[in-house]
This record gives sequence, structure tokens and C-alpha cells, in this order.
Amino acid sequence: MKISLFPVILAGGKGERFWPLSRQDRPKQFLSLDGSSESLLQATANRLLSLADGWENLWVITSSQIAPGVGTQLPKLPSQNLLVESQGRDTAAAVAWASLEIKKRYGEDAIVGFFPADHWITDHQEFTHTLNAAVQLAASEPAIVSLGVEPTFPSTAYGYIEQGEEFGHFDNLPAYHVNRFTEKPNKETAANFLTTGRFCWNTGIFIFRVSVVLDEMHIHAPEIIEPIEKYGPDIYSQLPKKSIDYALMEKTSLAYVLPVKFNWDDLGDWNAVERLLKQENNPNVEMATHINLDTQGAIVYATDKDDVIATIGLEDVVIVRDRNITLIVKKDRTQEIKQLVNKLKADPRFTSLL
Repeated sequence: MKISLFPVILAGGKGERFWPLSRQDRPKQFLSLDGSSESLLQATANRLLSLADGWENLWVITSSQIAPGVGTQLPKLPSQNLLVESQGRDTAAAVAWASLEIKKRYGEDAIVGFFPADHWITDHQEFTHTLNAAVQLAASEPAIVSLGVEPTFPSTAYGYIEQGEEFGHFDNLPAYHVNRFTEKPNKETAANFLTTGRFCWNTGIFIFRVSVVLDEMHIHAPEIIEPIEKYGPDIYSQLPKKSIDYALMEKTSLAYVLPVKFNWDDLGDWNAVERLLKQENNPNVEMATHINLDTQGAIVYATDKDDVIATIGLEDVVIVRDRNITLIVKKDRTQEIKQLVNKLKADPRFTSLL
């Protein structure tokens, strides 16, 4: 018998590391970064529809600022399945509120999956296979199941999961106890993780029975779950701002990981575009009219097709032209774009650029 999954898309992020393309009125999840006409949010919803058995069982949680845009992007999503946060309080609060709402409608044995809106996944068949295995594990055990990707380089932008003992096989896929979660390590630590063969990247995808995660939050994150249970989402602005990893996953003894075999990228900053679109016969990744002399390893993007970007002698840079802004940054410093955005926020002259 097929077990129903109720997917929840986490769509409240700002995607500031994709500034200036990602703005307050056009966050990252509304962008198409792979050359298609489909936004990241639309692609996420479309690959979850078969698992959800249609729009009636698909949920989205987002911020009040971009909720109208979510409705425009996903016109078939039932309005009652769109949860709108009055103020972003990170993923722990989002998981708690959405889990409580799904419990009210479907009962405490409902299997819920949480999915960031900004992932890039191409192998939908293997993705579905992996999710079916995770659902089987969550249905049969008191388990909070995470999906982990085998690392291909020592990334300092991803969190890591250390695999413990093998627990069993589900739909022919192995599942492991989780020894620990580690947030964004330095490069030396990340390199050491890779040599052990025990670590995988944390996708931020979690699957569990509603009753299991709510019980665990009462134990490990009562400061989040208890106010929401008592006062509902009106208490949101007073909740602590914590990720689900920090509030729960690093503390619970019920964490399991399924290593995944599908291609995955979380599109965290502009370097992800190179991973998606790099061609062997072109030294640069060009989504613009780019005229260059001796420029190598550049990522070049322009929103307006009439704009021309000309470069001479550059190497390993990102150049983005959008509306009235041009960003130029070394590829190894794209994680610092968020700091630049914070400087803009602090200066009233630049609020229109956010």
C-alpha cells in the first residue's frame, strides 16, 4: 500500500547571495538559473506533485512579503495550503507551525517532508525513489530522516552529516544512524571529512511522522513549539530565530540519513551557475552578450539582452548586470555578497537597490 506524503516547500528565503538578481520583489526562488523558463519554486513544486498525489496535498510556507508572488508562481496551489509567516524566524519555527497545521488536517501519523525551494535536481525518477524509501523508514520507525549527498569537493558552504551504523534497507536503499551534524566547516575540516568517507552534504530535506517531530521538539525546542501551540502564528515575532538543524537535528537521537544518488545542488551563490551551465568549449559561463580579450573562468550575466559586457584580462570573476546595478566579485568571495547587502541595508541611499 502506498503511504501518502505531504510535502511542504520552504519558500521564505531571500537568496541574498544572488544579489543583485535576487531582490525583495524577486527573491531567488522566483528566478530561473538554468536557462529554462521554470523558476526554482515552480521546479520544486512540479517534482513533488506526483509524491503528493496532486496540489491538494502540497503545502508552501513563506513570508508575508513574497506570499502574493508565490500565489502568482503557483496558481493551482490551494490558498489554505499557503502558510504565510508574519516575520521570518528561520526553519525551526516554519517546521513547527506547518507540522501542527498538517496534524490538524490529517492526524498525527501523517508523513511530512520539508523541501527548500531553491534546489536543483535533474533525475526525478531517482529523486522519487529516494523519497519513497525515506517515507517507508519514517512510517515504520520513530525516525527523522535526512537526505545526504556524497560530497565531490571540500565545500565550506554546506553543512555535513556524519553517517553512523547502517540501520537497514528501504526500497533497496541503505539508511544510517546519524552520528552528528556539522554546520559549514572551514576548508581543512571539510577536506578531512571527505577523506573519512563517512560524511555527506546536508540537503536540508527532512521526512518524518508529524507525531515524532512534535514530540522531539517538545523535548529539545520547547521555546519554539509550545508558544505556537498555545498562541498560534500570532506569536511568531517573539519566537527565537533558529534553524531546524540547530534547534532539533543536532540534538535528537532519532536522526537517520539516506545517501542520495541523484544530481543535486542547493544553488547557494553565483558559483552554482557555473556548476549547472559550464561547457567544455567555452572558458566562461555567459548569460549575456560578452565581448572579451583573455578572460578566463568568468561568470557573466545580464538581465537586459541589449546590455553588452566587455572584459579584458580577467580571471575567476562573477559579473552581474541587473537594472541599474553592476556587481563584480571574485568567485572565491561570492559568499560575502550577503555582507555587501547588509551594508546597503544600513544606508538609506540604497534601499531601492534591495
